[in-house]
Amino acid sequence: MADKVKTGTVLIEEGVTFPDSFRLQSEPYSNGWRLVKDLDGYGLDRRVSEAGWSSFYMAGEMKASAFALDGEKSLRRAVNQILANLKSERFNSLEITHVTRKCFLGLSHTTVSAHPRHIQKSIFLLDWKNKTTGIPRAGFL
Repeated sequence: MADKVKTGTVLIEEGVTFPDSFRLQSEPYSNGWRLVKDLDGYGLDRRVSEAGWSSFYMAGEMKASAFALDGEKSLRRAVNQILANLKSERFNSLEITHVTRKCFLGLSHTTVSAHPRHIQKSIFLLDWKNKTTGIPRAGFL
């Protein structure tokens, strides 16, 4: 699995509904998240656009670090930290932008950088009005 998660890897939240014309090959990675096979962020953007949907790449970088006895465990822990934060932000996908591995006192230390992404049918990332107050707010359609 260590060679599957690297710079350019995309993870998508399980349960995201796509149009029938949009097929992705993926495999389970972590609780509620799937690893996209054979596509990086650019390839995913192209496929999403061809299906008539929108893909948003968020500028804010997320980082996490973890220690473990082996490199795979530290990588998985770091990615899981980012995924936990991503879920609270309501984004449904993630692109790994950098992975750094080091060994320190016999422990593997991995730092992962990633950018949130969001895939949806609408071209608008903002939900213009709160249904109860009518006041514009951030959210998703």
